[in-house]
Amino acid sequence: MKTAVLIAPQCFELRDVPMPVIGPEDALIRVSRTGICGTDVHIFNGHYAADRLPLIPGHEFCGVVAAYGVNVKHLTEGQRVVADINIGCGTCYWCRRNEILNCPTMTQVGIGRDGAFAEYVAMPARLVIPAPVGISDAVLALTEPVACVVRAARKAQVSFGQSVVVLGAGPIGNLHVQMMRLVGAAPIIVADLSEDRCQMARVAGADATVSDPDQLHARVMALTQGRGADVVIESVGSPRLYATAQTLIRKGGHIAFFGLTGPDQSLHVDILRTILEENSLKGSVAGMGEDMHDALTLLAHGRFKTDAFTAASYPLDDIQTAFETLAARPTDLKTQILL
Repeated sequence: MKTAVLIAPQCFELRDVPMPVIGPEDALIRVSRTGICGTDVHIFNGHYAADRLPLIPGHEFCGVVAAYGVNVKHLTEGQRVVADINIGCGTCYWCRRNEILNCPTMTQVGIGRDGAFAEYVAMPARLVIPAPVGISDAVLALTEPVACVVRAARKAQVSFGQSVVVLGAGPIGNLHVQMMRLVGAAPIIVADLSEDRCQMARVAGADATVSDPDQLHARVMALTQGRGADVVIESVGSPRLYATAQTLIRKGGHIAFFGLTGPDQSLHVDILRTILEENSLKGSVAGMGEDMHDALTLLAHGRFKTDAFTAASYPLDDIQTAFETLAARPTDLKTQILL
């Protein structure tokens, strides 16, 4: 099968490799589309998982069932599907609690093992989810990133009328905005240096946007009666923005740690203030288990505005160009690879 192998940072090589071999509990998926995630960009640039190269990245994918093992009962050949990329043992303490990222044997498709910038990918069949009728491949391939913001909303426990600041209006920041609107947050305030992306955030449902960092604190205070935000979501992965988030929450507020930083990055936390004000910091990065099913349901019923995520696509042969041009087109919230 044809694949795109990242052999070194910023260097893809197209290779023909043997087809994956599946066992009795597995499914083989013929990949249709795979989105380029911010994590993929980190891998491409050598900032994440560099010790795992050469690697076939790609984890935001959809496709059709090409084959399945003898013990698989819920799938049929030709069925359109997505898959939960987080593979745990299924029986440990963390897997039972749907905290699969903490499973001692956890691996992720396209990050810890070869992924979906390939014609075929093998998956444990228990993680393969049939697609509803009527949803396009372009939208179907957004299930995994939407699952990430579904889980982040759960972790942050956002409720009706709570104020939320989203730091960063890139692809995942835009999805956070839409998710916050669905759960009833208000006002939703977005900060990003790009006025183009601020405008897209307003289209997505932001009540206010700020592109001037010097105005951010005053604007948040003005929109929250001087208290600060109930929740701040950092969706960029900048230590500076994580520090800023601490200045934007109200007493008793919550910071959602979402954007990935380098492994050597740290954050100074005002411990006494955090204790006395009963503030909280909570991490979340990937959707899994029921998050995937809920994300698929929301997409199938049109709860997310997806046009800006499905406008840009490249064939697998042009994957190097796709990655190199992604940063130069800020209004393309997502680029998808066609297989």
